[in-house]
Amino acid sequence: MSILGRLALLFVIVPLLELALLIQMGQWVGVRPTIGLVVLTGVGGAVLARAQGLRTMWRLRHDLANGRVPGQAIMDGMAVLAGGALLLTPGVLTDLIGFSLLVPGTRHLIQKRIMARLERRIQEGAVQVVTGGELWSRSPHATPPHATSPDPMPPDSMSPDSMSPSGSPGE
Repeated sequence: MSILGRLALLFVIVPLLELALLIQMGQWVGVRPTIGLVVLTGVGGAVLARAQGLRTMWRLRHDLANGRVPGQAIMDGMAVLAGGALLLTPGVLTDLIGFSLLVPGTRHLIQKRIMARLERRIQEGAVQVVTGGELWSRSPHATPPHATSPDPMPPDSMSPDSMSPSGSPGE
């Protein structure tokens, strides 16, 4: 799916589907219970996101204090942030996904699936990572690091010697 198709899905189709579900729910159980459910999931999600966020922050600090890379804690933090944001968005589907990202068991299942897909796409060469001006990829057809273009901003381009008193570079 193209990036334009994904954006259309995210900003047009999902909100329309959420609106249709909320209208249908309002017809089934009434307007007040539907609004109450939206408010309840927002408040409950905020409380759960705060608790999980603090738990993740403690895990991150613990890993760093013990000299370990806090990879899982960082992934958990991103998932908790995304889950909290989804729960603040009114809707049934976004709430379901948001709560799934906040509950540790389902969050880890989702993370495993995402990581497996990312690893597969890296193996296929569909994902390439550029760091420090060098291209890193496992694809046999990838451009070797020495063939990539140089860093667009040399390290000394912002040094005090290259700045004139007016603050513009190279004058």
